[in-house]
This record gives sequence, structure tokens and C-alpha cells, in this order.
Amino acid sequence: MKRLFSLVLAILLLFSSVRADEGMWLLSLIGKNYQQMKALGFKLTPEDIYSINHSSMKDAVAAMDHGMCTMELVSPKGLLLTNHHCGFHALQQLSTLQNNYLRDGFWARSYQEELPVPGMTVWFLVRMEDVTNKVLKEVTDTMSEAEREAVIRKISQKLVKQATDGTDYEAEVKEMFDGNQYFLFIYKVYKDIRLVGAPPEAIGKFGGDVDNWMWPRHTGDFSIFRIYTAPDGSPAKYSPNNVPLEAKYYLPISIKGTHEGDYAQIMGFPGSTSRYLTTWEVKQVMNHENAIRIKVRQEKLNILKSYMDKDPKIRLQYASKYAGSSNYYKYSIGQNRDLKRLKVLKEKRKVQREFMKWVKADPKRKARYGKALKMIRTALKKSADMDIAQNYWFEAIYLGPEIIREALHVMNALSPMAGGHGEDLTKYANEFFANYNQQVDKDLFVNLFKLYKENVDEDYYPSVFKDIKEKGGFQAYADSLYSHSFLTDKDRFLKAIKNPTDIMSDPGMELARSVLATYFEIQKKKQQYDDQRRKGRRLFMEGYMAMKKQQDPNYLFYPDANSTERLTYGTIKGYYHAENPNFYTTTDSYDPKTHYFRPYTVIDTYLDKEKHYKGTPYEKDFTVPAKLRKLIETKDYGQYADPKLGTIVTCFLTNNDITGGNSGSPVINGEGQLIGLAFDGNWEAMSGDIQYDPALQRTICVDIRFVLFLIDKYGEDHRLIKEMKIIK
Repeated sequence: MKRLFSLVLAILLLFSSVRADEGMWLLSLIGKNYQQMKALGFKLTPEDIYSINHSSMKDAVAAMDHGMCTMELVSPKGLLLTNHHCGFHALQQLSTLQNNYLRDGFWARSYQEELPVPGMTVWFLVRMEDVTNKVLKEVTDTMSEAEREAVIRKISQKLVKQATDGTDYEAEVKEMFDGNQYFLFIYKVYKDIRLVGAPPEAIGKFGGDVDNWMWPRHTGDFSIFRIYTAPDGSPAKYSPNNVPLEAKYYLPISIKGTHEGDYAQIMGFPGSTSRYLTTWEVKQVMNHENAIRIKVRQEKLNILKSYMDKDPKIRLQYASKYAGSSNYYKYSIGQNRDLKRLKVLKEKRKVQREFMKWVKADPKRKARYGKALKMIRTALKKSADMDIAQNYWFEAIYLGPEIIREALHVMNALSPMAGGHGEDLTKYANEFFANYNQQVDKDLFVNLFKLYKENVDEDYYPSVFKDIKEKGGFQAYADSLYSHSFLTDKDRFLKAIKNPTDIMSDPGMELARSVLATYFEIQKKKQQYDDQRRKGRRLFMEGYMAMKKQQDPNYLFYPDANSTERLTYGTIKGYYHAENPNFYTTTDSYDPKTHYFRPYTVIDTYLDKEKHYKGTPYEKDFTVPAKLRKLIETKDYGQYADPKLGTIVTCFLTNNDITGGNSGSPVINGEGQLIGLAFDGNWEAMSGDIQYDPALQRTICVDIRFVLFLIDKYGEDHRLIKEMKIIK
């Protein structure tokens, strides 16, 4: 699953009844969807999903690092499943050249062998509450946006304090529907998380970047962690005296098998969708956000790959960084393509005409909503050059060379005003430089700063660009910078922090201050237009909801994803695609005569991909480990083979509505049992965060039987199988 400034309008939401397969629904309101769920095959009750009076499914589903991915409890002893790509950073962080867990995998045979993961947290939702009336009680229409936000922030902070005082809870107030609704979310957060198991990268990332977002897939995308608590069961930082969590609720696992058309629901923490934007905002996403991301990351990825291909150490250091950058580079390419294919701009114009016709039909509506769309359009037009600069700043400077983020981190750590004050910078240096290469970072600086200069109006150049010009250009400046700054060398770093009063005069810190000042200048100039757009959006959303409710009092709305827990429900389902795929498809999953993609793949064709890509530049991505090859060839599948197919289902499709943050989410059948883990969307429907396409949009899931097979037969970690409640 890092998306910038976005909210977009879903055409299907506007023109038809909400489909069962579309929507990311708030758990406390799921009762409104219950009849649809039952009709699709859900056999439990809304109370089984979300309850504050007794344990329920919400108590088994957690946010990894407050929304980066989703995890689920699968045993009474705090055992968690998530995706391999979600655990990728932890595996890389704990790996060395001698113990390379990315390459070799990792299997703890006892509690004592489970490895603490520095910094990882797991967040469980305790309860949620609609606090709209409380938050907006003191807000008036005459307030400026700044005044309005100040009032909302003050009341929200008070509500958070009331909810957490005297407890070990964390809480936050989250905006829904562009500021028309607010919810308080209360969490219990665990901080001692340990790595338990993971397959090697050759399985967990089988197919690499070539297969990313593609169907069919055969990827064993899972990793295993465990929550530890203080002996009394309370959340606690790492201690050797901590014990495995006594789970309040955990998901039973079904290996009975599934069929096309079976009910499937996904619970998780989707990060960000944009289903309610206007035409002008979609253009901004396509022409600024996506186009700039594609251009900058293509340059960045080429540089990283050139070094990673030459040096195993650099490959290990930058594997997680490369994967993170590549993911949404490819996503942005697909999203722009699909927004054009679906003629989204044309359809949105129809929606906006319908809205304005409704507004003009009533003087009161015209007075309140008549200028909403114009405010959005004007704000984006007048701030276009600033928006381009801001996107280039984020991609080429902030997410470019690491020296910038490192310097900003040090500033925060040394500032009495910053939350990081008092941080152990020696510990930080050891962790940072373990995965840093000076030459790689210097090349990123030279090439990405050049891109910024070539594509951004000079009104938004950092002041340091004058120094760069005087010193002979980017390469000459970088040679001097990286040779002298304490930020680019561990020994210099450790020496510098012993006398931090001299740190701020370092050339790397001066560089960071210069580019940070530029960001604030852009933001300050753009603020009035952001405020205008925000007000226009709030009024448009308020009016649009009123219009739809007037047309259909039973119409169901779901808010855009914002890293709060949601449920999406649908079925296991394939799809038709008229165009011949330009990537390799296996015989189990695609019918070239009908152009139908079946909703499952099987382990028998795992080796087909290896054979197909043999001798190509992608051979490494499709190399099957010898042990797995033997298990496949001997059909040593144990109890995990599908009873009808006589083989193991590796991955399957559902029509559930997910986005980034849902990675690792549990796929649950109608009886509340785990049948798989969500890990990707399909390439034909990359427009999903902006518009749900029911014909094509699918969620790619790893089958839980494939996961258990790999734990049991490949990893031979039988104790974990015994921990779980497996339904045959």
C-alpha cells in the first residue's frame, strides 16, 4: 500500500445504488448493511463484528504502526499474521549479511528465539464514537478556515484527553466527509512486537516488481509476529520479562475450501481513498501528483537498481527502500491509464451539472452551496504552480536523498520544541548508517535536485541553489557536501553529537534549513487557496449528501478511507477483460478464449512461472527455492490441498473494496473464519482509490491454506500450527 493531497468522486456511488462489493464501512454503523451481507452469505451478526460489551472481530484486527498495514490475531497467545511486504522492513532491519532473513527466511522454534522488532507498534480499536455535535458545537459559518480549525482542534484535544486520562489508551478525532462528520477513535497500543516467522523473499515476494499489482499471482505474501505484554497483561516496552499476549479474541482458520461466489469480507485499516472529488481535482491528481511521482521515481529507482545489482550489501541496505518507492510508482502509472479509460472526467462533469441543477432549484440551497464548485476550481487554478513545486519538493527533495530527512530528524531531536527532544542520537546513528551508502545518496542528490530545478518555477528555488551555482553545479557541490557533512559518515556523526552546539553550521544542516524554508514559503503562499478549496469541498460534500438523501432517504454513504478501521464485504469472484494481457498468465487462472480471469491460482503452476522467466532479466524474481520445488514435485501437501482440486490454492480474488493500509487484512468467510490475507489490487483497476469499477476491481489474496502449508511443510514450524484453531 503514501498518497498526497487527495479526495475524489466515485461515479458509481453517484449514479446507482451502493453495491455490496463497493464501500469501506465504519464498523459501528455496519448494521445498516446487514441485510445485504446476509444475502451474500454472512451468517453472524453485526455484534460479532463490533461490540463494546463483549469480545468481537474488531479485537482480533489491528493496525501495524498506526495504519501502515493491517494484522490479525490467530492464536490465544498473541500470534499475528500480516503480509510479507508489511514485515519486509522488520526483516531487513534484523538481517545481516551473515543472517540474511530476507534471503533465507526466518522461523523461531520457541518463544526464546522470537526477535524483538525495534519501533514496531500494534494498535487495536477499543471503541469509536460519533462526536460531530461536540466538535462542531462552537463552529459558526462566519469563521475563517483557520479559526474553524483552531476551534475543532481545541475541542478534539479535550475529547482525546477525557478519553485517555487514567488509562493506557491512545485516542484521536478523525474527520469524515470533508469536515461534515467527526468520530473519536480509542486504541490500545502494544509496543513489544517480535518476529516469529517469514518465508524467504523468493516466496514472500515471488514475482518481484514484475508481478506487482498483477493477476495471476502465486506469491506467499505473509509474515508472522507476536505481541508481548507486561506480566499483568498491560502494554509495555520490550523487556525479557514480558510474556505473550493473552488474546481477547482471535480468528479461527478454515481449511475447508472456498468456491467462486462464496461470501468474503475484509476488515482492516485502509489508508486513503479519494471517492468524492471534482473534475479539477482529478486533473490535479493526474497531471501533478501522479505525473511528478512517475517522473521522479523513475530516476530514483534507476539509480538504486544500478547499485543494488552490483553489490549484495547495498541490495540488502536498500531492498525495503526500493520496494516502497516502486510500489506507488507503478500504481500511479496504472491509475492515470485507468482514469482515462473509464472517462472519469466526462462522468464527473455530468455529476457536477446534476448537483448545480439541484442547487439552483431552491434559493436557500443556492445561497449555501451555489459557490462551492467555483471555489474549488478557482483555488486549484490560482495555486497550480505552487502545487507543482510542492509535489516536486516532496518527491525529489524530501523523499529523494536521505541526507535531507536525516538532517530534519537531527533538528527535531535537538530542539526543545520538538517531540523528539532527548532522543538517543547514538542509537539513531547505528540504525541509520546500517542501511546507508554515501555514494548512492550523493547520486540521488545530484540527479533529483537537478530534476527539481529543471521542472519548478525559479520563484520556488531554495536559497541554496545560489551556492550550488557558485560552487560549479550540483556535482561539485555534492562532492564537497558529502565529503564534509557529519550527516554522511557515521564516525563524523558520532563525533559531532558530542558537541551539538556546532552542528547547525554543518553544510548538510544548512542545506536542510534552506529546502525546509522553501517548503514553508510554498505552503504559506498556497494556504489561502488550500483554505478556499477546503471550504468549497466541505460545502459541496454537505450539499451532495443532502441531495442524495432527498432523492433516496435510504441511501447509504461511506466516508473516504483515512486509516480508521473499516469493513468491506462481497464475494470470491473472477473478472472478464477484453484485451489480451501483455504479461504472463498461467493456465489455471486465465481462459484466452473467453478472456476470463478465474478467481484462483494453484501451486501446480508455480513452477510454470519459473520456467517461463528462465533466461530473462526477471529470472531472479521467479526462482523457486529447492525445498519448495521438491514439495511441489512430490505433492507433499499434507492437509492443505483443496478437496475438490486435489492441490493447494495459492491465491484467490474477491471483489472487496480495499486500498493501501489494507495489506495484511484478514479475508473472512460468512462464519467468521479466516480464509486468506489481502495483499494487492489488480492492474486492470488502478483507478480504485478514485473510482470503484465493479466489473474489474478485485482484491488479490493469499490463500490461508498456502500460508499454513508453508509454515508447516516448508518452515517446519509445527508449534505454530498447534497454536491455531484450524477448522477442517
